[in-house]
Amino acid sequence: MTRREPAATTILRVVLIIVGVILCLYLIYLLRKPLSWVFIAGFLAIALTGPVNFLSRWMPRKLAITTTYLGLIAIPAAIIAIVVPPIVTEGTELAQRAPQYAQDVQDYVNNNERLKELDEKYGIVSTLQEQAEKLPSRIGDAASALGDIGVGLVNSIFATVTILILSIFLVASGPGWTRRLIELQPPEHRARMERAFQRIGRAVGAYVAGAAVQATLAGITTFIVLTILGVPFAAPLAVLTALADLVPLVGATIGAILVGIVTLFQDFPTVTIIWIVWAIVYQQVENSVIQPQIQKRAVDVHAFIVLVAVLFGSTLFGIIGALLAIPVAATIQITVRELLAYRREIRERMDSGPAILEPPPGRPGPGAPPTPPGAASS
Repeated sequence: MTRREPAATTILRVVLIIVGVILCLYLIYLLRKPLSWVFIAGFLAIALTGPVNFLSRWMPRKLAITTTYLGLIAIPAAIIAIVVPPIVTEGTELAQRAPQYAQDVQDYVNNNERLKELDEKYGIVSTLQEQAEKLPSRIGDAASALGDIGVGLVNSIFATVTILILSIFLVASGPGWTRRLIELQPPEHRARMERAFQRIGRAVGAYVAGAAVQATLAGITTFIVLTILGVPFAAPLAVLTALADLVPLVGATIGAILVGIVTLFQDFPTVTIIWIVWAIVYQQVENSVIQPQIQKRAVDVHAFIVLVAVLFGSTLFGIIGALLAIPVAATIQITVRELLAYRREIRERMDSGPAILEPPPGRPGPGAPPTPPGAASS
């Protein structure tokens, strides 16, 4: 039996499909930035749908959307107002006092024989003093560097405004679009698709709200502890801890390490040891009590999948991708479960075979001989 050669039309169809896929991938690569904005705006819209629906009970929906987004904009503005002024003030003061700090180090080294020998051998302190004396004159260079950073900041602001506008359109028109999309599906698929959309919306909304509450608790407790310990920059460090706590799995640990580094300059080792003990205890309480209670309404995602999603998201979209990793993983998980459930139902229907309908009373079934006249009345 000779093997049939593929027809010219089949080869041409395969080539066209491959070329089409390559062109689509290249187009996606060219549009990766706006596509990522649309992607982020979509999840932001899903996350803010819950607060908008909640406020819509007492006010018109347009006013609820406006109130929600004004609150969203106020959050980064408050963070900047808390973090930036102390950093600028203390940074300037540090630059001005750097020569005095270097002199203090020199006096300390001169009073220690071992450190004095190391300094004479490697010239560490003299180098430190030389750089410290140059530090005040470099404030102008830092200002020019900040000017270069300003260009990137403008681009970031443009991207943020675009994402917010896209998400506002999605929040306002998304329910109507979803309803029309469901109506276009076959009747047997509408209930399942509507249920999947509702589950995705609840999962994403519950996760985002829970993460915000969890990060707020972490920031408040950090501020209280650092204030009691007398650590400077308590408010900026609390904000830093709250932002780091938003990153799944590793964010809380990274925030605790950064705060621990600051405590080294306060009252080492007493304050540092107290902070380390507090950070370990709080993270255990957060992982075992706070997080399960807050996230109990969200979709459970395995820790391994969470880690992989965070790695992929951070690689593709940076810190924003890390924050959206778990909602995306939850969405994929819900979609896969619904597809598997649908395929299982189809397979069960095929295995059970066509249903045999019983004929109604007084009417012959298919293939039965006709009833003779007068038999029905006998």
